[in-house]
Amino acid sequence: MNPLRHAIDRAAARLADAGIDSARSDAEQLAAHLTGTERGRLALLAAPGDEFFGRYRDLVAERSRRVPLQHLTGTAAFGPVTLRVGPGVFIPRPETEALLAWATAQPLPARALIVDLCTGSGALALALVRHYPGARVIGIDDSEAALGYARRNAEGTSVELLRADVTGHDLLPELDGRVDLIVTNPPYVPDDAIVGPEVAGHDPHHAVFAGPDGMAVIEPVVHLAGRWLRPGGLLAVEHDDTTSSRTVELVTGTALFHEICARHDLAGRPRFVTARRGPNRD
Repeated sequence: MNPLRHAIDRAAARLADAGIDSARSDAEQLAAHLTGTERGRLALLAAPGDEFFGRYRDLVAERSRRVPLQHLTGTAAFGPVTLRVGPGVFIPRPETEALLAWATAQPLPARALIVDLCTGSGALALALVRHYPGARVIGIDDSEAALGYARRNAEGTSVELLRADVTGHDLLPELDGRVDLIVTNPPYVPDDAIVGPEVAGHDPHHAVFAGPDGMAVIEPVVHLAGRWLRPGGLLAVEHDDTTSSRTVELVTGTALFHEICARHDLAGRPRFVTARRGPNRD
């Protein structure tokens, strides 16, 4: 048997024993990372040297201890972009790509103003500026560690990054009534929810959990969107799969939005709510 294939087989078995559902995929991605190739080209490689196998065993051991794959490779794929990630920043999830797909299907002005609240690594902001190259895109987060990754990811792009607390009062009044699209993947997990070891042990707590009901950040974000969005502007806010109806009720209760819609991710779970800002009231 090809030594590399044998090593991957053994790694996949070890990761499966550790309870990792994506064991085979992770084993192959770690091998691809170390060999500097794409996962689909591993079968074409000649057998690597002893140094590879030692480093590979070390990485597999770390992954079996539930260190996130993305921390070991240093990158995470999100839609059309590949992001640098690591300790101190939330790892973007495939579930959020459903929100991205909705956002990129919207007919925005050529010079749209887009804001990504709780931007983290910059995932949504960077994916959106790629789709809307003429837009002004602002990413906001209150974590300096997360923004450190976002700044590196945004190098060479027009994305603007700002450190600020999105739950604070009177944030950036100069944006009032000017924003065309607000997207956000905020902290939304209820404090007592049980999460996987990768999340519990490695994602920043502040970027995951949001009070007893998971709504501590969503509520101020919705009110901020009501102030910033122009009439006809759009909002997309991700939420826990237990709080879809509460998020809809919150958006509805502001009396500022219409076309309010609860939407699902690709797995069919309730994942985000969208709405359109109504006209200003007299």
